[in-house]
Amino acid sequence: MNISEIKAEFEKSGFDKYEELFNKYVGDERSGVVKLVNTYKNKLDKYNEELARMDKMFEFERKYQEFQFICGIDEVGRGPLAGPVCAGAVILPKDCDILYLNDSKQLSAKKREELSAEIKEKALAVSTALVSPEDIDELNILQATYKAMRIAINNLKIKPDILLNDAVNIPEVSIKQVGIIKGDAKSASIAAASIVAKVERDNLMEKYGELYPEYGFASNKGYGSKEHIEALKKYGPCPIHRRSFIKGLI
Repeated sequence: MNISEIKAEFEKSGFDKYEELFNKYVGDERSGVVKLVNTYKNKLDKYNEELARMDKMFEFERKYQEFQFICGIDEVGRGPLAGPVCAGAVILPKDCDILYLNDSKQLSAKKREELSAEIKEKALAVSTALVSPEDIDELNILQATYKAMRIAINNLKIKPDILLNDAVNIPEVSIKQVGIIKGDAKSASIAAASIVAKVERDNLMEKYGELYPEYGFASNKGYGSKEHIEALKKYGPCPIHRRSFIKGLI
């Protein structure tokens, strides 16, 4: 077989077949084949590392496995000067096979989009909730975040038996809660909630960027970038700015 044919053989095979292929070509000394085999050995090593990382990401889900429906909760958008805060709630199946779940900030926009679609396809239940800039100004950002989380929980098609939260304890919720510091990097369920919430909010801010192009929302997502603050000083606030966040900036 030529190198292109061998590459195609690897490409159509799953990771579980790689060892078999490595053994098949172990005696082939052609430099192109040796390089190709090493490339796929590196891919297998990275895949196995990801399996080990994801196994650790389900540590809390295993700890509370006596609960049938374990729900991860997280939020995005507490810090921006504009736009809503968004909360995500996700109940993953016990046999979840989604890889690469992580704190949404650690993932590329493309990877977040891919994972958000996979989460929505494979999760038992997914919900997101937005709370407006007006509510943020009225309630304060912490209370607005709690409100978004409560709405996201209530909108799930399955009632959770336990909540795994990123650090917080949500008031006015009767379901058992476990706050996990930096939970979006330690719990697969919280990471999944972080991802779907961020994709939801980022997509919305890109649409706002079309309505109010002078502020650069498509790129800064409402955060206080230099470009954004300069636009605020030049044009003043637009309808989605949080008035309580921009005091002293303009």
